[in-house]
Amino acid sequence: MRNLRLYMIVFCVLVSLPLAFVAWRTYGALDRETRGQVRFFAEQLLDEIEAELRELVRREEGRAVDEYRHMRVGAGGIMAPSALAELPNEAYILGYFQNNPDGTFQTPLVDDAGPVPTVYDQRVRQLESINTIFNQRKLVARIPKPPAARPEAQTTAKVGPKEQSSFADRFIRTSEPKKSKKVLGQKTARLEEITADQAMNLAKKETPADKRPREYEAAEDEAFDATAGSAYRRAAPSTAAPLLQEAQRQAITGVGAQADQGRFQVEVAPLQAVAIDTEQIFIFRRIGINGEIYRQGFVLQLRPFLDHLMASFYTPQPISGYTRLRLTAAGRTAIGTPPSNTAGHRESDWIATRTFPAPFGFLSAEMQAVALPPSPARKTFTLALGILAVVMVAGLVAIYHSARTVLDLSERRSRFVSAVTHELKTPLTNIRMYIEMLDQGIAATPEREQEYFGILASESARLSGLINNVLELSRLEKQTRRFDLREGDLSDVLADVRSIMAENLAREGFELTVAAEGLPVCTYDREVLVQVLINLMENSIKFSRHLLEKRITITAGEEQGRLILKVSDNGPGIPRRALKHVFDDFYRVDNDLNRTTGGTGIGLALVKKFVVAMGGQVKAENNPGPGCTITITLPVKAEA
Repeated sequence: MRNLRLYMIVFCVLVSLPLAFVAWRTYGALDRETRGQVRFFAEQLLDEIEAELRELVRREEGRAVDEYRHMRVGAGGIMAPSALAELPNEAYILGYFQNNPDGTFQTPLVDDAGPVPTVYDQRVRQLESINTIFNQRKLVARIPKPPAARPEAQTTAKVGPKEQSSFADRFIRTSEPKKSKKVLGQKTARLEEITADQAMNLAKKETPADKRPREYEAAEDEAFDATAGSAYRRAAPSTAAPLLQEAQRQAITGVGAQADQGRFQVEVAPLQAVAIDTEQIFIFRRIGINGEIYRQGFVLQLRPFLDHLMASFYTPQPISGYTRLRLTAAGRTAIGTPPSNTAGHRESDWIATRTFPAPFGFLSAEMQAVALPPSPARKTFTLALGILAVVMVAGLVAIYHSARTVLDLSERRSRFVSAVTHELKTPLTNIRMYIEMLDQGIAATPEREQEYFGILASESARLSGLINNVLELSRLEKQTRRFDLREGDLSDVLADVRSIMAENLAREGFELTVAAEGLPVCTYDREVLVQVLINLMENSIKFSRHLLEKRITITAGEEQGRLILKVSDNGPGIPRRALKHVFDDFYRVDNDLNRTTGGTGIGLALVKKFVVAMGGQVKAENNPGPGCTITITLPVKAEA
């Protein structure tokens, strides 16, 4: 058994090591695939944000040049309110305004000929203050540089070749990494034609030219030509008067003129962004017409803008449950965090980072996986691994118990052969000895001869019983034993047992008590049941003969429609650990009493086999006091 346990341990180790390696590799592959899926959909989320920004840029680039005034030229030259004459629908846009060549300010919220509406007064003051700050910065036109990328998170997240092949490369093979776009809208300045009415409306002034800051007169050309790529060069001081006069002249003389008269060609530069402060960004375009530069745009409020992006694209998505999104714009940061139940998870590398193209170059996004979502394949693999482990453990336990049972049975058979040899040798020796004594005439008196003959008969019966038990066990194992089942109430069986065991009980000094009242009719084999009771009584005599008070009790009666037959004694009882094994083949309790009393270990095994063959059950239990009780249960009405 020790070698068997060692072999089982070595087998478990040899099987567990490759299984553990396979499980480790599989879990790693599943994690990499899940991380790849999260990265893919994180990029999709950033693409959606970029699409929103692109749509905003497309909308602003498509506005007419005179739309930044309260009234604009509509179809047929009819003046109509501008679409920007009301507060923006987007909470993150403070408002629209136009910065004129002379630095003056105008907003579509205010009519040229009217006062500032009370409801717009504070908003107009804010826009005018922003225009003042912008005038101080537009010579340099500093556009905030995007924040330096984290070492572990560049424009696209670093992914090892193994991790890429686990997800993306299984579906598409790319020759080179995807290049990020530089701008969301138009890449270079475009030329656009406007009517003289639109040009005149664009060039209307609200402040005298003498209020224009002088420091702009020499530097506007360079700023515009360097950043917008203008094809126009100014030949006169920057003022709206020449454009306004030319527009008025062409508007008057354009009727009946050539097709190209009465129209102006303007250059519209791409949108740009200038940080006003840590809370506001001015996104504008340059309009170049007849040597004049106008700046038209809107003021973006960073905190509401970041909150809008977070609430619209991140928070409602399932990916927000296990990732962290960081949006950074000109020093202002908004962070979307997953639920608190992921607080204990280890944070991984940045799975997706992006700096958005111009004019939103001031905006960057970083997404980090906090807790990877559970993979269905992981659950399935874990379940399969658990089932495999249970099956392996159960198989090893079954093999161990089977081998142990076989070894125990082999050991019991070996002990049985030794015990049978001893049990057969003892009566044969006694028979031979007493025959020799009779032959030599040692028994001098007839009484002594009768005593010797009685011993010979007892030893012969003992030898015959032992041989019969071995033969009965052999026939039961081969299922060749036939039973003569008849109906009766056990009274004949109890009478035969009392008669057969009377002399032996008297010789050993045992008192037999039989209590049988109201016995039901049941089906049994009389000879077999007599042998069962004799085996039980002989077992009690063998283990109780050393006691001063020797008692055996047989009780029979009906309980719950079954015949209950009990044989009790006041002997030493059965050790608790052996109660379940005393009916096993060749089993003997290993104690001092058993070693001195001898036996073959087949008596109780025969009892169980006989009772089970008659459709009954047998069990052993210790009494509350000394001794034990063997209980036999037989069906009252049993089929043969």
